[in-house]
Amino acid sequence: MNSHLRHGRLEDAGRPAGQPKRRGRRGMFILPSLFTATGIGAGFFAIMQTMEALTPGADAARRLDWAALAICLAIPFDALDGRIARMTNTTSEFGKELDSLADAITFGVAPALLALVWGFRFLPETVSPELVHPIIEIGSFVCFLYLLCGVSRLARFNISHDPQPQNPGRHDRKYFVGMPIPAAAGLIAATVHCVYGIPIPYWWLSILWIGLVGLAGFLMVSTWRFWSGKEINLARTQPFQVLALIAIGVFVLIRFSRGVLFTIALVYMFSGIWARAAYSWSRRRRHRSAGQDAALLARGAPREAAGDAGQWNETGTMRDRNSQ
Repeated sequence: MNSHLRHGRLEDAGRPAGQPKRRGRRGMFILPSLFTATGIGAGFFAIMQTMEALTPGADAARRLDWAALAICLAIPFDALDGRIARMTNTTSEFGKELDSLADAITFGVAPALLALVWGFRFLPETVSPELVHPIIEIGSFVCFLYLLCGVSRLARFNISHDPQPQNPGRHDRKYFVGMPIPAAAGLIAATVHCVYGIPIPYWWLSILWIGLVGLAGFLMVSTWRFWSGKEINLARTQPFQVLALIAIGVFVLIRFSRGVLFTIALVYMFSGIWARAAYSWSRRRRHRSAGQDAALLARGAPREAAGDAGQWNETGTMRDRNSQ
């Protein structure tokens, strides 16, 4: 008993000293889940607004615009829940599975339904039914494929350990393998929000929409690299600078949300496409250079004529320096 009093607190079998600390610890586990729950709520709200847009007499454009905004709002919450869990050392398998299910709802089901309703359900009656019905059927199937690619992307992410993209990038940066599902959902939502939620009125725009939704689904299951930004450490930055950047970003997004969100979504999508195209072009150029050097050597040219693309090893065969 005296040993407990010397430390300034009374500890007995009914109330161990560590109990208050464990209570606080349990409270910390709730914080990341609150962000995840907010994302789920945003996805549920987006689904509700999209369905209400189909109600006769409803302001469809306003409903669809609100649905798109809800999906865009869920993206920062999805980005923060994992960071908060790591910062507070409260990561768990439960949180991981909850986050994955939340992404499937908010960035899978909600944008797929939004893409279907906005892109194909409000085509004018003046368009020939022989043209409209195939467009709606194909569009519905592509929206389903988007959802399937999204949940497949989530499943692959959950079981992957240190995944590497097929076209590796800089060593000082971190990348996603395939386009992350929040970015794909943001592309769909930002497009709808950019036009004030006004549904597509022309059949040829619906065909272009089919291509964009299908491209988003393909990029999610691809092995192309997309910058993740996880190497950015805000803890090393001055708090005032972080607050200033956040304030400027919030102001710009509120004031110019339609153009800014759409531009960010397009730039991010094309950044992955451009990185893949540049990698493929560079790889073909290296192979072409190595082939030309091999042809020169086969004709009896001196070994020095092989250039920088290749070099001779001890066995007398040429090897590519890039493979070392």
